Amino acid sequence: MKILIINWQDIKNPFGGGAEVHMHEIFKRIAAMGHDVTIFACAHPDLATEEIIDGIKIVRKGDRNLFNFMIPKEYSKRFKNQGYDIVIDDINKIPFFTPLFVKEPLLAISHHFFGKSIFHETNAIFGAYVYLSESLVDVIYKKTKFVVVSDSTLDEFISRGFDKNNITIVTNAIEQSDFPMAVTTKNPNPTVTYFGRLKKYKSVDHLVRAFYFVSQEIPNAKLEFIGRGDFRPFLEQLCTKLGISDKVHFHGFVDEQTKAELLSKSYCVVNTSMKEGWGITNIEANACGTPVISANVPGLRDSVSEGVSGLLYEYGNIMELADKLRIVLTDNEKRQLLSEGAVSWASQFSWDKSAEIMLDTCQRVIDEHKL
Repeated sequence: MKILIINWQDIKNPFGGGAEVHMHEIFKRIAAMGHDVTIFACAHPDLATEEIIDGIKIVRKGDRNLFNFMIPKEYSKRFKNQGYDIVIDDINKIPFFTPLFVKEPLLAISHHFFGKSIFHETNAIFGAYVYLSESLVDVIYKKTKFVVVSDSTLDEFISRGFDKNNITIVTNAIEQSDFPMAVTTKNPNPTVTYFGRLKKYKSVDHLVRAFYFVSQEIPNAKLEFIGRGDFRPFLEQLCTKLGISDKVHFHGFVDEQTKAELLSKSYCVVNTSMKEGWGITNIEANACGTPVISANVPGLRDSVSEGVSGLLYEYGNIMELADKLRIVLTDNEKRQLLSEGAVSWASQFSWDKSAEIMLDTCQRVIDEHKL
């Protein structure tokens, strides 16, 4: 099978996130099965125009901000008559509208719609641009086969008028060998960790505010951040304003081994985002024997087994989040049960299984296109 994937970023792009991990982990396995996989993504000054990563050919061209506008011309010029059996359109914020020009069998991947949440991240003009672009998906992609990553995203598509029979769930997962898959020794001081990109729409400031209240009752509590993003300066200023800077540490980007070590030693990981496609960081934390306290929102609720692998709280409810933190930090028996449940929950998610489902879906789309 010869596969072309169109996505804004590839796995090496510093702007990439969970969507790129999902794409790369699945399709590197499909490439290892003997299939020909090419990803066409935007260029980056620190990255080569072409390279092979894990058996996947990466082709990079164009400015990230204008990449979508060049796709039709580049597709026609470079890829159209190259014998691809299927084209994968990985939709992220602004769609490429491939059903208008791709003639090969087409499969789209969607993690979630940003909807109005985009206005929490950017200015009104760009927010309106993204919001309008997403609304056109309902028309232009109406008959397209889709892969989504969670039941919440499936429900969202159905509510927008899409046919359930055209949609397959292929969940995010983990490489289990990269994680301890066990409960290990925790830090001497009760430690709360945020793991992910530091973006405004992820509402990370909610955790800082909740931790402030918790730290008043648990003076030796610590808050750690793993990840980078343009919201970090605001968070640092907020910590200073609340007088908790001495209890907070920003690690920035860390390698995989360090990430697993930090997550394993934490008492809990917190996910405050207002909306996600699924929540791969929740499963990675669970694979380190660490429970998750997560906002009860689409996507995130799918990656948490309430009362087993973690706890859910009402998004934006700072005091409820603080209460959940107190429980995990002070109730040793409860924390141990959640930690053990976290490992059990994480053991259910495998990239190998997701790759098999994706490959079967691709073959089905190809076969149906012939009818």
